[in-house]
Formats: sequence, C-alpha cells, structure tokens
Amino acid sequence: MSNNNNAATKADPEAEEPTWPELLGSNNWEGLLDPLNLSLRKLVLRCGDLIQCTYDAFNNDENSKYCGSSRYGKASFFNKVMFEAASDYQVVSFLYATARVGHREAFFFHSQSRESWDRESNWIGYIAVATDEASSALGRREIYVVWRGTTRNYEWIDVLGADLESVQSLMHPPHVSAAKQGNDGDASSSDSDDDNEKVPKVMRGWLTIYTSDDPRSQFAKTSARVQLLTKIKGLIKQYQDEKLSVTLVGHSLGASLSVLSAFDLVENGVSDIPVSAIVFGCAQVGNKAFDQRFKSYPNLNVLHVRNTIDLIPHYPGHLLGFVDTGIELVIDTRKSPSLKDSKNPSDWHNLQAMLHVVAGWNGKEKEFELKVKRSLALVNKSCEFLKDECLVPGSWWIEKNKGMVRDEKGDWVLAPPGDEDLPVPEEY
Repeated sequence: MSNNNNAATKADPEAEEPTWPELLGSNNWEGLLDPLNLSLRKLVLRCGDLIQCTYDAFNNDENSKYCGSSRYGKASFFNKVMFEAASDYQVVSFLYATARVGHREAFFFHSQSRESWDRESNWIGYIAVATDEASSALGRREIYVVWRGTTRNYEWIDVLGADLESVQSLMHPPHVSAAKQGNDGDASSSDSDDDNEKVPKVMRGWLTIYTSDDPRSQFAKTSARVQLLTKIKGLIKQYQDEKLSVTLVGHSLGASLSVLSAFDLVENGVSDIPVSAIVFGCAQVGNKAFDQRFKSYPNLNVLHVRNTIDLIPHYPGHLLGFVDTGIELVIDTRKSPSLKDSKNPSDWHNLQAMLHVVAGWNGKEKEFELKVKRSLALVNKSCEFLKDECLVPGSWWIEKNKGMVRDEKGDWVLAPPGDEDLPVPEEY
C-alpha cells in the first residue's frame, strides 16, 4: 500500500509541497526532479533570472570609460534590468574581481579610454537580500550571491587552462598534505602520488579569479573571496534572529565560482544554515577529493541544470582528474518546438534557452509544455536561437542608440552614468 502511495506522490509534482530546506537540497532533491516539482521549477527560474541581471547590467562596450562595470547602481539595479521580482529583493553589495593570469582579456573587459573607471578589475556579481516584506511573507530571509559569467566566446575556457591546484588556502584549518609530513620531509614517488590524490584541488583558473587582489585597484584591493566572506558573515550577524538561507547562483564561469564559493563559505564557518549552489552550464570544478570534502558537509548542496548537448560541463574532463559535483537536472533544448536546430555550441550553452526549457520541461520521455508563464522573447536576448516564425529579433537587449546621446553642443557622445549609477568602491 505504501509503495502505491509513494508512486502517486512521485507521479504528481504537486502531491506534497516540499519544505524550503528540501527545495535547497537537504534531501538531494529526491523526488523533485522527475517530474520537476512546480515550486522547484519556479525557484530554478528565479535563480536564472537573478543571473541574467548580471548580463543585462554589465557594460562590455570598450569605447566607454565605464567598460567592465555595472551600468546600474545598487539602489535601482533590479528596476533598471526589469527584474520581475524587483520589489522583493535589494542589492546590498557589488563584487569585483581581478586575475593575475596571462591573457585575462579573454574574460575581463577594459576600457580603451584613458579615463577608465578602473583598469585592474571588473564587476563580477552582487549580493542580494530579500526585503523585510518579502521575508515576512516567506517566513525566512533569503540571501543570494550572484556571480556573472563571461560574455566572451568559448576561447575563455581554453585560456584559463586545466591545471589542478590545491584549495588548502581556503580550508580551515589550513590543510597540509600528507606528502609534506613524511619522514624528514621526504616521500616516495608512489606515496606522493597517492597523497596527492587525497588533496582537494580545483581548477587553477577558478581559484585565481576568486582569490586574486590588486592593490592598484580601488575596487579589488581585496579579492572577490574576501569581499564575499566579509559581507556574508556580516549579513548572518545582522539577521541572526531570523531563519536564513544562502543561495549562490551562476552560469558558465559564474557557475564554477558559485560552487567554489559555496564550498568556501561552509568550509569557513557557515555551518548552521542551508548553503546551496544552483547553477547552469557549469564546467567541472575540482577533483575527487574536493568532491568528497564538499559532500561531507550536510548543509552544502549543488543543483546543476545541464543541457544534455552543452559542451562546457564536460570540460576540463575526467582524464585530467576532474569530476562532476552536485545533483544534475538534465534538460534538452532540442525538446522545445520554438528553438532552431542550431549547430552553434554557444546556443547550446545559452542561459535564456535553458530557462525557456526549464519552464516547459516534463522529463526526457514527455512532450515539452510550459508549466509556468514565461515570455518566449527572452530566449533571444543575446542570441538568435528562436525560429524565424517567432518574429523576435536576435540579441535585442541593448542600450538605446548603444548609449549615445546628443549633448548641448549638438555632438553625439556616450552618455555618462547618472550619479546613482556611478561605480563606487564597496566599504567593508
């Protein structure tokens, strides 16, 4: 009898409403993915929309002296990117990153102007908190950390390289490999290899972007890591009498940073509240030892929304010592009747295309059918993936006249940001 009841529950995604911890992965999303639970579907879409805000706000025009910054300040951020739930959240902090690696132009943008706002860093995300009104209605205070992906082409991932690097600098207490503790500091080659596999490691590129600082920059004097840890611990103290959750979200490069920073938060003391990463198109982050240490924390979870034909999640590869981290929600953009039969790998990796499919995903064996209202035109915000008969122009999210205005002299110039949108260094 109980088996029949369980079958009925699994057949109906709304048969039993999951708790908030369950939506954040406390039970590894068991019974919520196939079929896709409606509440989880809405949460995944909300996370995706928060990520999209970073793409919509990012200034990648190298003619502008504000290239590499957010076009919009924190106070009006959600309204200016037309985020549907703008009244429910407030941006409390911007995150900035630099990277001391060669060829950083592959993923960072810099202005050609001599009057550039900052030559050493880029805006790479934000931290948002649910408003008092929204928190009261939800019965909890949501904290979101949103990492921006790259708007460059696929070359960025090759430039970063696939070397594994120990995360001992993130671990608490600092981890010392067994190979360094042998007799008189020596170890045999085989022992060293065995010990080496036990050391949690991640791709060097992710770690470099996350932990690099630059004293020449007003915005990245401290690393993105220090900015994040400082702000999150402050928010936890500020809302210590409330039920809290921290959700880190990202797509592409931002997805990898979300997994790494979620691990870092829990590794360094965020132990009594749920910490989840909900990510899209995430490359592999670390080795088996990293994955095992990640799994050892009961309050730490990852849900990876992966398009089955997307190439990025297979990189860098198992042969190089990398493994997948987290639970997967595997979708297939080929299921949607509105999308072209594209041969462009960038389309397979496109965030809005994934969100469109999540909205109508009913499993591998069932037909695509929208379960929530979502504008089809969003797919073409930065691509041309929709079929021509949809009559939606490609890459339509752009600044009016590409930011050009006519000044009082009658000349056409790039409009400067308003005072509330000027880049301002964060205070910690």
